[in-house]
Amino acid sequence: MGIIIGIVILVLVVITIVFVNISPEFGGKQTAEHQRKHALSSHYQNGKFVNNGQVDLNMGLKDMGKSLVGYFNPPKGVVPNHPLAIETIHPSELIDYNGPTRLFWFGHSAFLLQIASKNILIDPMFGDVPAPHPWLGTKRFSGHLPIAIADLPTIDAVIISHDHYDHLDYGSILKLKDKVKAFYTPLGVGTHLEAWGVSKDKINELDWWEDIMFQDITLVCTPAQHFSGRGFNDKAKTLWSSWVIKSETDNIFFSGDSGYGSHFKAIGEAYGPFDFAMIECGQYNTLWHDIHMYPEETAQAAIDIKTQRVMPIHWGAFKLAMHEWTDPVERLTEAAKTTPFELITPLIGSPVILDKASKSSTHWWK
Repeated sequence: MGIIIGIVILVLVVITIVFVNISPEFGGKQTAEHQRKHALSSHYQNGKFVNNGQVDLNMGLKDMGKSLVGYFNPPKGVVPNHPLAIETIHPSELIDYNGPTRLFWFGHSAFLLQIASKNILIDPMFGDVPAPHPWLGTKRFSGHLPIAIADLPTIDAVIISHDHYDHLDYGSILKLKDKVKAFYTPLGVGTHLEAWGVSKDKINELDWWEDIMFQDITLVCTPAQHFSGRGFNDKAKTLWSSWVIKSETDNIFFSGDSGYGSHFKAIGEAYGPFDFAMIECGQYNTLWHDIHMYPEETAQAAIDIKTQRVMPIHWGAFKLAMHEWTDPVERLTEAAKTTPFELITPLIGSPVILDKASKSSTHWWK
């Protein structure tokens, strides 16, 4: 019996090694040239990117075991008991739009932002499962997207916060790449895009606090407190970030994934106040609190960046933690009762016009 178990384990290990090395989902590898470029960053040490204050995620085997048990045998309420209702986006609504700034949420952290007559996708994870293989994750809560990728208009820019599977999806990039004019990523993430056939001249990589003009829109790569990696040996080899998106009329903040830290106040001081902010609020756990905020911290982060309106993101699409799926928005709704900002909670797929965002806000999850 021991021999049989050993053989089974060995076979599984070999299959895993082969899968990691030949599957395109794991993306590109950082070369020596990339590493020399990254070494110029003040938060790149010993071959890896680091958080401010050296905050890191070091999970022991015991904690990792707890996470895996919960992930594959979740408690009641972690996923909805039926597919979520969403609003359909008709292609004709998007073509040649030149009205006031608006956005459409696809669930989790994925958005289509229409600003200054441009179409910008943010963290366009449009796949069914946030994992390198369908067997390794739970399917999207809504069952389908508000609009098919093929029906999206030409995309002027894609902004990516980091390379985790729930933010950067191989299948989505393959379907999008030929209709996208430019990609903007933190340092190193462009390597994955190149490996998936995106032309190098379309990719713009930025370090924290670097800005770039995208026609008449200013994009700023700002700090986050998180980590990166798609395989077993590439943790922190690429950078993670939040983003500032500023047009002549609107100032928008997108948090990406982040634990709570002093960087929010620094961003508020440098680029605030903001008209609208999409801030992480979901998939938290005491085991990884340093790199994912609790909802009450989301409220404080919104105060720190000095934003007028806040939309909770990183919830409503996938199961990545063991809290009930509505817990993030319920807790933030309670915390927001005593804050100066307006909480915006639209239905997935519903258009949100920034200066009239409150009209799109409902308690749809109830």
